[in-house]
Amino acid sequence: MTASVDAQTIMKRVLEVFPGAQRALFRHYHIGGCASCAFQPDETLSALCVRNNLKVEEVIRQIETSHAQDLELEIAPDELAKLLQAGGVHLVDVRSREEFEATHIESAVLLSQPVMQDILGKWSRTDLMVLYDHRGQKSLDAAAYFIGQGFRNVRGLRGGIDAWSREVDRKIPRYRVELSA
Repeated sequence: MTASVDAQTIMKRVLEVFPGAQRALFRHYHIGGCASCAFQPDETLSALCVRNNLKVEEVIRQIETSHAQDLELEIAPDELAKLLQAGGVHLVDVRSREEFEATHIESAVLLSQPVMQDILGKWSRTDLMVLYDHRGQKSLDAAAYFIGQGFRNVRGLRGGIDAWSREVDRKIPRYRVELSA
């Protein structure tokens, strides 16, 4: 059974249930993308909607629709493994340089400014590009960016390198990212 949210759900929980909710809110309502339109983790969905003159039911439908679209953009680790064996996949790591240097999936390139310029200027807009991060959340933001740039075959690795190391290649060490205060 899929978890759901309602008007009294706090935004922290909304983001746990629907990891792409902030992207959806920003894309459709310009909410949550900057300091002037930010929301607080303990703010209810109802309070957010009142403050922005929106209908809760409409916002929930939009978040659910965006979530379904996110799921379509994801690729399972085992599916990616098969495609990598066959060749023809551009694999892009969107984590930090430190994370990439510590461990990465073989054949991946780290997304940097020069790599970004190469992708935008030289890569085919129809070839399969798979992006991954630590746990599969930020890669969908990057996928949305590349789709906006005209790339038509972009996916995000479901669960990120963490899922890859559990399901495909156990030699890749799992790790936790410590956030500094």
